[in-house]
Amino acid sequence: MGHEVSFLYHPVNNLLISLFGAPSQKYLAMMGAKPGQVFWLPDHVIMAALAVVVIAAIVIPVKRHLSVESPSHLQQSLELVLSGLSSLLDDVIGQGLGQAFLPFIGALAVFIFTCNIFDLFYFLQPPTDNPSTTFALSITAFIFYNVVGIRKQGLFHYLREFAGPVVFLAPLMVPIEIISHLARILSLALRLFGNILGEHTATDIFIGLFPFVIPWPMMGLGIFGSLIQAFIFIMLTMAYIQGAVVVEEE
Repeated sequence: MGHEVSFLYHPVNNLLISLFGAPSQKYLAMMGAKPGQVFWLPDHVIMAALAVVVIAAIVIPVKRHLSVESPSHLQQSLELVLSGLSSLLDDVIGQGLGQAFLPFIGALAVFIFTCNIFDLFYFLQPPTDNPSTTFALSITAFIFYNVVGIRKQGLFHYLREFAGPVVFLAPLMVPIEIISHLARILSLALRLFGNILGEHTATDIFIGLFPFVIPWPMMGLGIFGSLIQAFIFIMLTMAYIQGAVVVEEE
């Protein structure tokens, strides 16, 4: 069966406690610690930081050895991913508009997929099976597309869209639009959290029941599920960005 924390949880927190002392009870209560738990960083934060380190460890060496004449297999794979994301952005947001958002969408896709795929390793924990991580991602996407909309259209023009096409319906439309936009945070966060938690729980159960038969098929399904959940998150984010910038083109 699965374990509650990753192999880095205790060493990292023991190191932090030795350096800074034990955290206060107020801090532990704020972090949602259970009775008897003493930590500076919860496991999902450590795993999210590890995901950043893993991505950097792969991408930085590739960047330093970029080659047009003889690209490495890893470089070709990354170029294929970027090409696919670039085409997807043009299809969803609009030709010539989507490329400006490639760094943000690409970072989201790679980070979420890396976090999700931690589920395949017994000694790690996927940070996306914790709502704190998924809400942080959904809030980031929410802030980003609203800022993009304001920058593209101007604050007054962007907010005017909340009033709807008819002025006298504004008192009704504005609260509906505000609730609709805020619901996107909930939708993005809970969809990712629920699916990853479900996959993680199911994998643990099946591996516990059939330890020598299930792992390899479950790993294949885990990779596919991790990819699908990252894809759904960025597709919805791109749709929200498109909704924020499309009025400029009308």
